[in-house]
Amino acid sequence: MRIAYTVMGYGRGHAMRTAAVLPALEQRHTVRVFAGRDAHEVLATEHDSVEIPVIGYQYGANGRICPRRTLTRNAPVVADLLAAGPRTRAVWQQMADFAPDVVISDSETYGHRFARHHDIPRIGFDHVGIMAYCHCRFAAGDRLAGLRDGLGYRMFMGDPDRVLVSSFYPAAPRRDSVQVVGPILRDPVRQARPSTGDYLLVYLNKGDHQYTAALDTALRACGERTLVYGTSRRGDSSNLCFKAPSQQGFIDDLAGARAVISTAGNQLLSEAIHLGKPVLALPEDAVEQRLNAQAVVDMGVGQSAALHRLSLTVLGDFLEHCPAYAAATAAHRADGLADAIQSLNTSIARLARGRIQQPGRIARLTGAY
Repeated sequence: MRIAYTVMGYGRGHAMRTAAVLPALEQRHTVRVFAGRDAHEVLATEHDSVEIPVIGYQYGANGRICPRRTLTRNAPVVADLLAAGPRTRAVWQQMADFAPDVVISDSETYGHRFARHHDIPRIGFDHVGIMAYCHCRFAAGDRLAGLRDGLGYRMFMGDPDRVLVSSFYPAAPRRDSVQVVGPILRDPVRQARPSTGDYLLVYLNKGDHQYTAALDTALRACGERTLVYGTSRRGDSSNLCFKAPSQQGFIDDLAGARAVISTAGNQLLSEAIHLGKPVLALPEDAVEQRLNAQAVVDMGVGQSAALHRLSLTVLGDFLEHCPAYAAATAAHRADGLADAIQSLNTSIARLARGRIQQPGRIARLTGAY
């Protein structure tokens, strides 16, 4: 089959999940990736990847997500998307030229809308869909906001034929066409040999905005050697070492860290727990990240704290309890890669049965724009 695999380009977690499943899919199918900026940068070196526009958060001077800037920056893109404007039609033409039998989307809306427009079977495969398709235990005060975000997700993504949700914590599906699998771990993570080193690892998915003065002060004051990923800074400064992006280097550092301090993306939290690392989750101003951070607390593998108000007291308390948190990870380590690949291949076969491309269909697709 010909598979268009579309990937949200905000942050790197979507790309890491995609990179884990692509090799198995590419063995059986012809796959082309359509990915937003951050994901395209990661995937293009080893896979057939086309860059597409991305919708993402914008930040204010205080490092927090700025609703006004986010709305202003994304409004033209969203308007073009909703109206099937010139930019959207250009993306759809790239997809039409590939003429897929099935579309798989990781939180990416152009692919979903293209597939719906052309009556092509589609599979939603991500973590954010947990709010739209599963029963969730939201953090205090987030239930209404979670229902709102789940509804917003479904409005943008539509209603796929199959939904696959990857999560490091359990959630009950709302319907039979939804399946929940464990974390999707890359081969280098699965092959890593964890140890307990003498340093902390900090990862921020948008570090130039999120690495605040309060965080810097707490990290320096704690005196622990600390490796920081996600900012544009480089080199040593006191007890801190700011490092450049490196997939294998990051995994090696993650495997050897004493503990992890990070924004609360599902992918990194999954990898940290798999490697037995206690986690101090610093969620962004987003319901999904607070949901993930609450799961860290509920599972007993770490703590949650405010990204923009982290204090030495909170950090010190986390470090004091790290041995207990690390021990608790043993009960929650999981690897859902094999289940996900099996589910994807089964869904692809069922959805695409009887839809092998005919010459007329190819002409209809490629001539649509």
